[in-house]
Amino acid sequence: MIDVVILFFVFGLTAGLLRADLKLPSALYESLSLVLLLTIGLKGGEGLAQQALKPLLPQLGLVMLLGVVLTFIAYAVLRYAGRLGRADAASTAAHYGSVSVATYAVGSNWLSTRGITFEPQLAIFLTVMEVPAIVVGIVIARGIGKDTRWGVLAHESFLGKGVTLLIGGMAIGWAAGPLGLEPIKNLFYDLFKGALALFLLEMGLIVAKQTKELRSRGLFIVIFGVCMPLVSAALGIACGVALNLSVGGTTLLATLAASASYIAVPAAMRLALPEANPGLSLGAVLGVTFPFNILIGIPIYYWLAAKFSG
Repeated sequence: MIDVVILFFVFGLTAGLLRADLKLPSALYESLSLVLLLTIGLKGGEGLAQQALKPLLPQLGLVMLLGVVLTFIAYAVLRYAGRLGRADAASTAAHYGSVSVATYAVGSNWLSTRGITFEPQLAIFLTVMEVPAIVVGIVIARGIGKDTRWGVLAHESFLGKGVTLLIGGMAIGWAAGPLGLEPIKNLFYDLFKGALALFLLEMGLIVAKQTKELRSRGLFIVIFGVCMPLVSAALGIACGVALNLSVGGTTLLATLAASASYIAVPAAMRLALPEANPGLSLGAVLGVTFPFNILIGIPIYYWLAAKFSG
């Protein structure tokens, strides 16, 4: 049976395509984003409070390398098969080398609903995979020169809203531990699924707006938006197997690898590559990859993870 939160996304997408008079208040959308990010961080920090941190360092290095490799693969396909300009190819590749918090939230909810456990460090993987793709995308497009505003870009990459909330939530969860978090679990843990449902309703409306951009860009972007996450997920599963993750952990790492950023990377690319067309990147990410992952991709990634991992 399809997860109820996915039905909210389908409802929003349908309403948007039919041009219904429906839109969540912007303040509510921002509040839902805050709750989701903090909750993911808190859960990850709570799990980390119960294990040693030192063994995680090699794992973090490997998943950061995974993000770099995905960015180069996406750039090669977009530049030489899609014949995009250097800036557009680099900017879009950075989106696909980075990760989506919303896709992670849907993936973790999909697993939890089915009683499938996963390692708590996946929340840290989510955080560290945000940044490398941004740096690689900038270097591909511009090289390293005196005109690069590294201070501004570093601030946007490491202290953007999404990364700050995730790191802050993990720090609080780690410091407080399971017992310390008990008083606030009703607000964050119990309401997580409801907040995710409303968030996906708005995401459905946003995705519906990207169909015009897709129609103008042709078949290649649609094919890329479906095939790239499949390739990325396969590499994510290989990485999960190498790290000896559980089936749930491997599934969620594959989901992270298959996802694409639509928050942190667009903000950074606006600063670093203003000549790149944001409509192209967001059309592929939101118009194709995001709905593909949450409607079809996650069950596929779970099946592959169960087949190849522990």
